[in-house]
Amino acid sequence: MVTSQRVAGRFSGLFPVAPTPFTESGDLDIEGQRRVIDCMVDQQVDGICILANYSEQFVLSDAERDTLIDVCIEQVAGRVPVMATCSHFSTRIASERAKRAAEAGASIIMMMPPYHGALLRADENAMFEYFARVAEAAGVPIMIQDAPLSGVSLSVPFLARIARELPLVRYFKVEVAGAASKLRALIAAGGDTIEGPFDGEEAITLMPDLDAGITGVMSSALLPDLIRPVFDAFHAGRRDEARAGYARILPLINYENRQCGLRAAKAVMKEGGVIKSDAVRHPLEALPPATHAELLELAREANPLALRWGR
Repeated sequence: MVTSQRVAGRFSGLFPVAPTPFTESGDLDIEGQRRVIDCMVDQQVDGICILANYSEQFVLSDAERDTLIDVCIEQVAGRVPVMATCSHFSTRIASERAKRAAEAGASIIMMMPPYHGALLRADENAMFEYFARVAEAAGVPIMIQDAPLSGVSLSVPFLARIARELPLVRYFKVEVAGAASKLRALIAAGGDTIEGPFDGEEAITLMPDLDAGITGVMSSALLPDLIRPVFDAFHAGRRDEARAGYARILPLINYENRQCGLRAAKAVMKEGGVIKSDAVRHPLEALPPATHAELLELAREANPLALRWGR
């Protein structure tokens, strides 16, 4: 059994995002979802994030979200903590989603700041209340996802204030340009109140972010088992070993991030017999054949567990 890596009671380590498998006709593949969860536990992760952007949360109905929360938490069966993404512009709906996920067994909630479209944003006072009310409804730790997708600028002083004044909102996934500099500044500004500085963006900036002080990584489910030795070596003080290990897997991480996006993990998991279909829901489209072929070539060189788990 895998046990969660914690630091003084805090969540840390590898919390990759679970993809949401669909059938070729576009329905949820529940059996495939269960296999995804089991594969990820075998990847020696410290936790699993569900319903994130890389889970295609934006193409799921509310009923499908509820189904997936129950299926994933049931399948995990306490082996690792589950992080559920509950983003929504509405404070009320986000609070209801977070409460529902926590009651189902989610250990931590991830949320983007409230936004809608290109221009609809909340100011800092409204965002502070937003996170405070969601945390109160959920009663479990909240992670704020600081990502370009929202178009919201979250300043270091504002995030540090949240961490100081909202004890349940002390985890931060930073994946903006210059992530390492922002992480370093946030840790300096917030001190011990920054319980979980994480990076994301498929771990494409992992080494500078480790140097900046991250205690957690949120990649996709493509290769967390290959990120594990890098993360562990660095935190054991073996930085040169971590750098060498990261250099070996960076071509695959870079290709995922720059060429494939959320489709990469699905494509590799299909090739590895984890899921039957790597379908995405329209208006997303399948990987172009040449991109798909290059992805699998790089994956075979790196040999992640996802490529052979079901074979």
